[in-house]
Amino acid sequence: MNEEMKQFNNRVQAIKELYPNAKIFRDNLAFTEDETEITLDETAISNKVSEIETAQTNEVQTKENTKASAKAKLIAGEALTEEEANTIVL
Repeated sequence: MNEEMKQFNNRVQAIKELYPNAKIFRDNLAFTEDETEITLDETAISNKVSEIETAQTNEVQTKENTKASAKAKLIAGEALTEEEANTIVL
């Protein structure tokens, strides 16, 4: 997914979390199911997007750390946790 699409998806996710009645998205606007425009708080959306991006970064880092831990344990002949075992692709 390209960066522009990722940013758009994160914005839509932020709007959905902040405005659960938002069902339609066009440009930088959001609408209810009956196409009533929703007044959006851009500061709140920006903050929520930052929160989402941080969570995504943390998830990637956690997966990388788990893979590294699994590899080190395999090399050392130690038992893996279930989470570590799930990172191994056979």
